[in-house]
Amino acid sequence: MNRRWTVSLGLLLLLPGCSLFRPHPRPEMAPPEEAARYKFPIALPTEGQQILSGPIAAAVSLAMEDFLPLGHTPPRDASPMELCALRRESYDVTAVPGSDDGVVFVSFSPRESACRDLQGPSRSDTPIVYAVDVGRSRILSVQK
Repeated sequence: MNRRWTVSLGLLLLLPGCSLFRPHPRPEMAPPEEAARYKFPIALPTEGQQILSGPIAAAVSLAMEDFLPLGHTPPRDASPMELCALRRESYDVTAVPGSDDGVVFVSFSPRESACRDLQGPSRSDTPIVYAVDVGRSRILSVQK
């Protein structure tokens, strides 16, 4: 076996490993012409406003990315109920600082009004709870 063929074969075998280094999916951005038509208010309204501390927002973001990752594609044969259950807005989020410094508990529970009357397997009403170490940007445990 000549050296060039051996090197080529080695590189070919390493190619599937490159798929592990794909960039993280980012949220979809509206086209520039649509974005230009959107006008922000001079001041944000206070009605309905919810302020999240930085650690709480970070914990929710980390847990949500594990719970329903951006870029996840549903199976082709997914039922309407399954499609609804894969949307982030179908869940209410509760976040509570833990007694340990930097740990936040994040719970995802199905919204009562979401996915109602859709065909397909029913969703579990049991919340999923994450223990998130915000300082180290990692999930400590998941209770399902």
